[in-house]
Amino acid sequence: MKAVKFDPRTKIALLLFCILCTTFSGTLELQLILTFMIAVFGLLAGKYKYAVLGLVCYGVLWGTSQLILQSLTGIWQAMFAAFFALVHKVYPCGMMSGIMIGSTKISEFMVALYRLHMPRSIVIPFAVMMRYVPVVFEDWQYIKDAMKMRDVTPSIKGLFTNPSMTVECVYVPLMMAASKTADELSIASVARGIENPNPRSSLIEIHFCVQDWLAVFVFLAFFMTTLALRGGFI
Repeated sequence: MKAVKFDPRTKIALLLFCILCTTFSGTLELQLILTFMIAVFGLLAGKYKYAVLGLVCYGVLWGTSQLILQSLTGIWQAMFAAFFALVHKVYPCGMMSGIMIGSTKISEFMVALYRLHMPRSIVIPFAVMMRYVPVVFEDWQYIKDAMKMRDVTPSIKGLFTNPSMTVECVYVPLMMAASKTADELSIASVARGIENPNPRSSLIEIHFCVQDWLAVFVFLAFFMTTLALRGGFI
């Protein structure tokens, strides 16, 4: 199935609706429906594996939470109920964020934020952060491969069993690589004219289409339904 092209502003709006829905939703059934809607959106956006895996994991989480809460009583039930309530509210937002980031290029994000009249003080740090994180993860994988050859485990267990060697061989190279990556990204940004105060032009064209309006309408309708079942914002 060919992926449907959604406007980046649509994805930002859907993420906002997910946050509002999880905030005002009072039942786990509504959370399950919201997660299913997010999975369908992920399938349409071309993130097939991520959407299916995310929905399956949430189904397992939902069933596990129901089983545990029904088998416990008293203070333990209250503790696990609060924990699972937080997890159920965070999970859909995290899933939607993963689909949004995985299906959108950094340049598209920047164009969308400029179209929304976001200040440069927000757009520029966001773009640098989005380019910075993948490079750091790539360096981390290289460091892990190198440390395994020296029998150093890059984990919390390795930090306690062999702290000096772990810090020397894992975390110090990671910090040095991160510092170097930050300098390289800063130089590349300046070379591309990021300090130019004039409005930026872009070859990327983004605009709302039928699928964008439909997606926004469906999530807006679900949010209004959530408010109606709750009885309003209060």
